[in-house]
Amino acid sequence: MRVTLVLTETLAEQIAEAAAGAVESGGVLLARVMQIDQEVRLLARRYVPVPTEHYELQAVDALTVRADGFVPALAAAEQDQAVAIWFHTHPGLQSAPLPSLHDDQVDRELAETVRIRTNQPYYATLIASPSESGPFRFSGTLQTPTQVWTIDRIWIVGERWRLLPAVDSPQSAAPPRYDRNVRAFGSDIQAALGQLKIGVVGCGGTGSAVIEQLARLGVRDFVLIDPKALTESNVTRVYGSSLAQVGADKVEVAREHVAKIAPHAYVQAVVGSLTNADTTAALAGCDLVFGCTDDEAGRLVLSRFSTYLLCPVIDCGVLISSDATGVIIGIDGRVTILSPGGACLICRNRIDTALAAAQMLPAHEYRLRQAEGYAPALGNVEPAVVTFTTAVAAAAVNELLERMIGFGPDPRPSEVLLRFHEREISTNRRQPRPRHYCHPDAGKWGHGVVAPFLDLGWPS
Repeated sequence: MRVTLVLTETLAEQIAEAAAGAVESGGVLLARVMQIDQEVRLLARRYVPVPTEHYELQAVDALTVRADGFVPALAAAEQDQAVAIWFHTHPGLQSAPLPSLHDDQVDRELAETVRIRTNQPYYATLIASPSESGPFRFSGTLQTPTQVWTIDRIWIVGERWRLLPAVDSPQSAAPPRYDRNVRAFGSDIQAALGQLKIGVVGCGGTGSAVIEQLARLGVRDFVLIDPKALTESNVTRVYGSSLAQVGADKVEVAREHVAKIAPHAYVQAVVGSLTNADTTAALAGCDLVFGCTDDEAGRLVLSRFSTYLLCPVIDCGVLISSDATGVIIGIDGRVTILSPGGACLICRNRIDTALAAAQMLPAHEYRLRQAEGYAPALGNVEPAVVTFTTAVAAAAVNELLERMIGFGPDPRPSEVLLRFHEREISTNRRQPRPRHYCHPDAGKWGHGVVAPFLDLGWPS
């Protein structure tokens, strides 16, 4: 069982600040639990530090907390249907964030009380120490009365994205084929790319170019989603495809191509649309999703998905416009980054909500509403050219690298607009609308799997 703790950048900064203190400190981290097959994701929602006046002892190598220093946090966890993670620090750059014999004893004494007071089957721990090369070093566990799993990694999302392995995780050198990558951005980033689980929604022109680049960068765990089969006109821009594969599912074409680049990669190929809740749920274990779909309903789902599951989404779009005579007047590309702290696609007015609602309807109901004049017509097949879809895909993958490496401007733009016909690139940032689901005050960050999934009405 692999366990990932997902933190917003704000929560990660709070943990790093506590770890940098001169004496031990503690608190309770509230997180929703989401289990997908053999993977558990802890979606952190809030950190409640122990108030200073509730410490009985606070030293460089010891910590004693009165019950009233953490019990209120357990009540908050129960109210939020969250697991309580008991967090404390081991100060000093030379210290090891590993449990001592005393820590083990405290865990044995606390575990049952925490499970009862939170009404959860789990008790979790997290220990952090300062780090010279990153936010902090850590170890942690997720426990039931009969089992204990290690928290294998922490995935931090916000303006920057960081993947932190547990302090005692085994590390291996990158294969020689990644030598040029390592020279560019270092072995830690290369290792992180190999550990990320990335979803790609839409395996056509843009999606296939994203998959191609990710596979060659060293990504080894994919979830690929597309409802359609390869057509003859797709071959002109779908990477890895050939005329001999016309009629095959696009996800299978992509899976076979990844296997040629990286034979040991794991690819889950899903034939389906994001208007199906089960199809969307296949992305739940991903660390990051690239949205390369051309339907508004899919974008609507991904926009909400990024908030509820603390999963960054890089949404891509390409539009070729022409006048009445067929002459091209505009070639526009868009890369929008959805991550905690930024506006969603709806707040940005990047989704035609009426069309998205129509696409979410069951087919028979949509036809009835369209006949009655209550549903908009679905879009026609848009023109597409491999050079432009590839350029947008490269810009999207570059956003992943920049947010992991940190070579760009600060603060970072959350959208990149490419106007190929004018040879211009512009960027922007947008904040969430007040009271919208992507706003932090709405309480939906890390909300997890709820019923109905993502609080959406799904077609039957």
